[in-house]
Amino acid sequence: MKVQNIKNIDKFFQVVDSCSGKVELVTGEGDRLNLKSKLSQYVSMANIFSSGVIPELEIIAYEPEDINKLMNFMMED
Repeated sequence: MKVQNIKNIDKFFQVVDSCSGKVELVTGEGDRLNLKSKLSQYVSMANIFSSGVIPELEIIAYEPEDINKLMNFMMED
């Protein structure tokens, strides 16, 4: 799923951390990073945004309830 214009990065990672299954970030090169890993969160976000807003990400969640959590976050944010 593509997510856009994430303004509250802390809340985004709280939602990711609350997911029961694997959540991955797909890089521009097609690599997949585990977003539940704090190291991956730090490295990926340091490279993706500098203005405090994440314009667009492609993420993959494998559990239906995790997809719902992420979708709800995007609608509320």
